[in-house]
Amino acid sequence: MSDTTNKLKDKIAEAKLGGGEARIKKQHAKNKLTARERVEYLLDEGSFEEMGILVTHRTTDFGMEKQKFYGDGVVTGYGTINGRLIYIFAQDFTVFGGALSETHAEKICKVMDHALRVGAPLIGLNDSGGARIQEGVRSLGGYADIFYRNVQASGVIPQLSAIMGPCAGGAVYSPAMTDFTLMVQDSSYMFVTGPNVVKTVTNENVTSEELGGARTHATKSGVTHFTASNDIVCLEQIKSLLSYLPQNNKTTTEKLPFTLGDEIREELESIVPDSSNKPYDMHAVINGIIDTDSFFEVHKDYADNIIVGFARLGGRSIGIVANQPMSLAGVLDVDSSIKGARFTRFCDAFNIPLLVLVDVPGFLPGTDQEWNGIILNGAKLLYALSEATVPRVTVITRKAYGGAYDVMNSKHIGADMNYAWPTAEIAVMGAKGASEIIFRREIAAAEDPELKLTEKEAEYAEKFANPFRAAERGFIDEVILPKDTRRKLLKAFSMLENKTVVRPDRKHGNIPL
Repeated sequence: MSDTTNKLKDKIAEAKLGGGEARIKKQHAKNKLTARERVEYLLDEGSFEEMGILVTHRTTDFGMEKQKFYGDGVVTGYGTINGRLIYIFAQDFTVFGGALSETHAEKICKVMDHALRVGAPLIGLNDSGGARIQEGVRSLGGYADIFYRNVQASGVIPQLSAIMGPCAGGAVYSPAMTDFTLMVQDSSYMFVTGPNVVKTVTNENVTSEELGGARTHATKSGVTHFTASNDIVCLEQIKSLLSYLPQNNKTTTEKLPFTLGDEIREELESIVPDSSNKPYDMHAVINGIIDTDSFFEVHKDYADNIIVGFARLGGRSIGIVANQPMSLAGVLDVDSSIKGARFTRFCDAFNIPLLVLVDVPGFLPGTDQEWNGIILNGAKLLYALSEATVPRVTVITRKAYGGAYDVMNSKHIGADMNYAWPTAEIAVMGAKGASEIIFRREIAAAEDPELKLTEKEAEYAEKFANPFRAAERGFIDEVILPKDTRRKLLKAFSMLENKTVVRPDRKHGNIPL
């Protein structure tokens, strides 16, 4: 074997050691896989093709010319997951703490450009201390180059970000602009400014975990969509999520084998309580409609008064947006509106049909909501559903009151098929509140105001606390028995499979951000 060949083998072997055995052991001591181990686990065996394995940084300041590692702190390339082509980058914390340099960024940009040209999903495994400060503005420019490509790829290819270690400062904005973010509990965090800066500026004492850990971003900020107990679980979540997504915006998700059988679901008949004030779990409705065990919930721990997630119906991937009566009676508020809007826009961008399940008493009242922009944020959900061109089907299971009726994929904003169960109540507001307004004088003049209110409440409910007025107007296409819901939806989505919509010629709309 020639000296050149031996030299190449040595360089590749050195590159695969990253920052060296000692740093690899430190990574393992933190219950974290290395960048290469993550890539190997995530991709199909033997499918990974690395790009830029011998790249090194170009910095000579601060003695950096004496510290060079092949790959420069990031593993990049392409491979397959369950036979599907994907592009990937994985930051290597064993090399300069995964800090981003000019060449590190160039490697990431190269795979992003490839992914966009080819039309394949991009997966980023983030584990970095931030910008490489020895490079100054060149490192900052590298971040901006990545951000720009995130925007160009948005709505064209799925972009998934796993935060598997630190992600701070400017580094957080790339994951924020991708479609889905995953975090690992107790070993990853995201924040713009760290605990020390927070202490200096605001005098608050807070830990990294409290400030930007997985639990914080899953429940308080909504920054992360999924949390995992360790690296392996996180990588498995990526695989599962990818199975519901298409390769790009020009394709659809692969249909799994499915044989139509007896699609009647008797269990749906008893889910909604007789009393309209009693809660029930909308997950039970979802599970009674979709293919068995196919629901993959998104943002599970954030704004739980609305449920969003992927499922399969007749083997096809669909997106589900559903009010959750178990939390705040299913009202729409600032957080749930943002959550629903973001998910809706993703599904529309990638040709994933939408099923909307409605049980909503209205928008949450209060100064907190008004001062935090419920008007603008509620409008985001309205805008997202109104602009969506994918097949859109609605089922009203119980309440659909006020403006929230309009927002939740009503016929008036372009829904294709609208069904209602016999338990549906479609009105401007609840019977009690409406009666107090409409019959105010009559109730006040009655000998027994309470009795009169009860009578008028029953009168109003008889007229509006049902789906029939809306059905007479054509706002509801059909009132169906709950047990028939799955069968109806299978036929509706099949009928809508080749739906096309022509939109006005424009650069883009101006969503109320």
